[in-house]
Amino acid sequence: MAPPDFVFWLQNSFLEIILWILGGMLAARAVGWAGGKITGRIDRTYQQTDALVRTEAAKHRHSVAQVVTWVVIAMIYVLVAIRVLQRLGFPITSLVAPATVLGAALGFGAQRIVQDILSGFFIITERQYGYGDVVQLAITGTAGDAIGTVEDVTLRVTRVRSAEGEVITVPNGQIVKAVNLSKDWARAVIDVPVPPTADLSRVTELLKSVGVDAFEDRRLSELLLDEPTVMGVESIEVDQVNLRIVARTLPGKQFEVGRELRARIAITLRNDGITVSPELSADRPVGGEQ
Repeated sequence: MAPPDFVFWLQNSFLEIILWILGGMLAARAVGWAGGKITGRIDRTYQQTDALVRTEAAKHRHSVAQVVTWVVIAMIYVLVAIRVLQRLGFPITSLVAPATVLGAALGFGAQRIVQDILSGFFIITERQYGYGDVVQLAITGTAGDAIGTVEDVTLRVTRVRSAEGEVITVPNGQIVKAVNLSKDWARAVIDVPVPPTADLSRVTELLKSVGVDAFEDRRLSELLLDEPTVMGVESIEVDQVNLRIVARTLPGKQFEVGRELRARIAITLRNDGITVSPELSADRPVGGEQ
């Protein structure tokens, strides 16, 4: 390239390329900032109210805002890339045919990415779960499930923070089953093991009194949707009998309610002289729809 041509290219095309790149970066950051403001406002609205849990509409708005932000930023980068290629002298129209062949070749290698995006689209549109939900995700190729609170949902991945504080990133296409433990309402299921010689009528009476006291407790009554119910004998074993008590709670509050009820049950039974087995525990709390 002759020096005059090179100077002309620097003064025109090169400068335009730099402006497009800088403009794209600024636009992407502006979109990210706006998306963060929107999601932050949704969170502040929840925090400034007396609501103990987020509404399903708020969770959905939060997820949609994150996805829209991600899509707009991706479109900005694609547009900038096209403009830069044009200024570098690449004929975009003549690249359509090679791009089609390349796209088909990449398609076989990018099937998982496409699957992730499609799965993410249906997760969001069907409102399977959203930001702040407590979920249990069964993942292809893994023995254990990912259990925790949803912190981010995009078209490609779902990020879940476990009870131990770990952030688990799961590609949406690898999720084979999603259990939402905090949709509309949840249930704490507690099995109480007692000796087979215990007076079951007395134990049932004590469990009912624990449920009544819990529902009358000012703090717990805000988390309970109705009075805990004693279901009766759940199973009989050689060395113990299991009685079950269930409590319907606000979404995501089943763990807190379960811990409190177990403590109250243990204290009440021991005060009455009934030996409580060390295995006093709660089954996996379940969620449901009203």
